[in-house]
Amino acid sequence: MRLWTFEQSRAAVPYIASVLRSIREHLLEIQSQQRLLTLLEEKPGRPDRLTLIGQDEARKALSRAKDEYRKAVAELAELDIAIHDPLQGIALIPFAQDEQLAWFVYDLHDQASLRFWRYHSDSDDTRRRLTSSQTR
Repeated sequence: MRLWTFEQSRAAVPYIASVLRSIREHLLEIQSQQRLLTLLEEKPGRPDRLTLIGQDEARKALSRAKDEYRKAVAELAELDIAIHDPLQGIALIPFAQDEQLAWFVYDLHDQASLRFWRYHSDSDDTRRRLTSSQTR
């Protein structure tokens, strides 16, 4: 696993933000197409031509969205960046703290984006404020 410095993480923020936005958009598209497909499949009565075409288009769009989602997740995984919550825009960037695995918590919706960190052994919702020694 690649361990990042704070400077490396900060330099990668524009790229991480772009990929994380894509991941979020693809996930929302997956949810939307799944909802549409469910509505079309549960429509009462025998499906007419338009319903069958709609189901086929929804399946294709769902498949495309899943493929794009997997590609975007793989981009960050290649950098050892973990997606913690794709809808909230939270990713984890690995680094070492006191000879332990730790994570910078990247928040797409926070203006500072890299404000917190946590140890790997911490609970998922733990947020420790970055100190000046960590940001050098």
